[in-house]
Amino acid sequence: MGLFNKLGIGVNTHAPREATRPMVENRGRHNGHGTAVAVGTHREPEQQTTTRVSNGLKDFLWNLDGLGRGNLLDLGPAWQTTLNFFIERGFRVTSEDILRGWVDFHAQEAAKVLELTADDYAKRTPEALAKKFLDENLQYAPSSFDALLLWDILDYTEPTLGKLMVAHLTEMLRPGGVVLALFHSKKPEGFQRYRVTDTSTLQVLAAKTIVPAQKVFQNREIQELFGRFRTMKSYVGRDQLRETLFLK
Repeated sequence: MGLFNKLGIGVNTHAPREATRPMVENRGRHNGHGTAVAVGTHREPEQQTTTRVSNGLKDFLWNLDGLGRGNLLDLGPAWQTTLNFFIERGFRVTSEDILRGWVDFHAQEAAKVLELTADDYAKRTPEALAKKFLDENLQYAPSSFDALLLWDILDYTEPTLGKLMVAHLTEMLRPGGVVLALFHSKKPEGFQRYRVTDTSTLQVLAAKTIVPAQKVFQNREIQELFGRFRTMKSYVGRDQLRETLFLK
């Protein structure tokens, strides 16, 4: 059996599945009117598309090889190519476009400002908003996932949210789980999304900016954010994009 044909991981913390067929789930949240709103299904108009060889992806897959079926969380839009890639390898895939969710949440909270009392407004600290957002999103049990595609989300989230979100995601990842994250080595000129096309290639899609870049992380800051992970490995590309692999 080929290396990547047998790709998969197992989890002992979940109840037995009802079927063995791999599944994909688009997470939903309620809008206050009893209607489920899909998270991760929004599509920006596609613009320029390029490809890049991804050593980080190759090592991400290598760390998952031979461990059986498992659960993967993709924190970007639910691209069919990415879903197919992992589903064919036995994964149950959950897609939650957390950056889009944060932008929508922030807009909803901003609309409430005029209705707040002075005391309530004073309590609207960045930490309070970040905690409220995480209370309404990324609601998964501890050790729910074996693998996580974080992409370059941390570059676009406010630092307070980023710190709390990494701690939250760490709890959701099982011991031995693996994370693939991207970081820009300088402030990006445009907004990008990513798709997995094969075992060593990422498709990079230029997209309409939904939120400006917030921070350029230094290596020490990344190490502090992921301090609970036992291994970190980085790959720096010529396109100012650094792929970083974390093993819990």
